[in-house]
Amino acid sequence: MSTNGDKTSILFVCHGNICRSPAAEGAFRHLIRKYGVSDEFYVDSAGTSAYHIGEIPHPDTRKAASEAGIKLEHRARQYTAFDLERFDYVLAMDRHNYEDILASTGSEEEKNRVFLYRKFDPEVEGARIPDVPDPYYGGYAGFREVQRIVGRTSESLLEWIRARQPVR
Repeated sequence: MSTNGDKTSILFVCHGNICRSPAAEGAFRHLIRKYGVSDEFYVDSAGTSAYHIGEIPHPDTRKAASEAGIKLEHRARQYTAFDLERFDYVLAMDRHNYEDILASTGSEEEKNRVFLYRKFDPEVEGARIPDVPDPYYGGYAGFREVQRIVGRTSESLLEWIRARQPVR
């Protein structure tokens, strides 16, 4: 499982690691700080592509996060199969990246730690789990919508993890 000691490790993954996954990482970091449990978690994000390695999040991602009181400090990096050894939970922002991550798994145990992010969205109903929409080619409203999604989903994800983890 994780190589992060006693900490629960979570990796958020999208395509380029400049829009959706850093927004989710930032929202989750903000939430665990708010509840005073930051020391229980190791949180990161990555992209399945190498397009933006080393870049800071998209300006509109940063702006939408800032409006929610969140400062993003992440630099884009590429997801690797080694991440499956480093993280307890890997959360894909969309089905395409989810399939790419699953293709890199080597065991059922690894597959069982990979999830579509919106599985934890309290506003999702029905069996089909939607993608976090990619705001990259749209307007600012798309970035604000992503921020709303990651905000509410982070709450639900934290509750789910805390219910599964032993009290530290």
